[in-house]
Amino acid sequence: MERKEGFNHMPKGKPSKVVQPGEFMFAAVGLDHAHVGGMTNGLLEAGGTLKYIYDPDPKKMDRYKKLFPQAALARSEEEVLEDPEVHLVASACITSERCALGLRVMDAGKDYFTDKAPLTTLKQLEAARKKVEQTGKKYAVYYSERIHNEEAVFAGELIEQGAIGKVIQTIGMGPHRLSAASRPDWFFIKEKYGGILCDIGSHQIEQFLFYTGASDATVVRSQIANYAHPQYPQLDDFGDCMLVADNGASGYFRVDWFTPDGLSNWGDGRTFILGTEGFIELRKNMNLGDNTGSRVLLANHKEETSFNVRGKAGYPFFGQLILDCLNRTETAMTQEHAFKAAELCVRAQLMAEKLK
Repeated sequence: MERKEGFNHMPKGKPSKVVQPGEFMFAAVGLDHAHVGGMTNGLLEAGGTLKYIYDPDPKKMDRYKKLFPQAALARSEEEVLEDPEVHLVASACITSERCALGLRVMDAGKDYFTDKAPLTTLKQLEAARKKVEQTGKKYAVYYSERIHNEEAVFAGELIEQGAIGKVIQTIGMGPHRLSAASRPDWFFIKEKYGGILCDIGSHQIEQFLFYTGASDATVVRSQIANYAHPQYPQLDDFGDCMLVADNGASGYFRVDWFTPDGLSNWGDGRTFILGTEGFIELRKNMNLGDNTGSRVLLANHKEETSFNVRGKAGYPFFGQLILDCLNRTETAMTQEHAFKAAELCVRAQLMAEKLK
């Protein structure tokens, strides 16, 4: 079911522990999106210890207790924040509420790990930046379509090795299945979910920055539409965006909620990365028409190759994040990168022209 329904997709990988049991304690607070399960799996596979689960809704707590029976059910958010053993709080609460929770977490002296999009307004971004500066704590972000996708991880390794030279453009396509009946009410309220470019567009913008090696970018044009869901007037079911990075690289992406029911996966996500010496195509979730699975395709001056990396590349981000929290380093992802991706997705949403 998780391959059909993206809302419930919780990736699992090979354990690669960087700490011993009990050495890095974390909690899951705010269980409004199932991504928190993927975040939890990643931290557990890297050796983290899940001490608490908390959500104001007992039904959500019961569901996650079944998935992670080793965790205690906290009586309140305060119980988690006041526990000195908890190093980090992971959350996938309602998107518009993620920043406020992060501020409370950092004020309590803990690092914060939030689902994407990490915030929905520029005012929230300013508050998060100030709190990080004041407390020295981390506001880490689960940009899962790169950090929790082995094809995307492997592409980063190829680029780092110089396989396609200097990256000059990325094109991303991030279709998702809507599965409206399984979505909570807040998902259809723009103030709460942020809009499609802020929401699933955040994945695309983060990948653009990462693969091009850019530290900043300008949104050249962005567009949104509601083509086919008048019953949800605040839903964007389509969005696209064009960007130019500070290093001259360009990017374009399209996101939508039009994955057809006949597709075996929740979305045929693809990324095209053009370099001066070759190109990479990521068929990130599937290889349409071929049930052998997703692929990384590479062509450069030496070869034309198709890689099957599922179960091989792993998810190094989570171990790096744990060690970053313990050692106060920035190996997994810099704070500025996480915030810049968040800033650009909000700006893209704010300036988007409505097509329909």
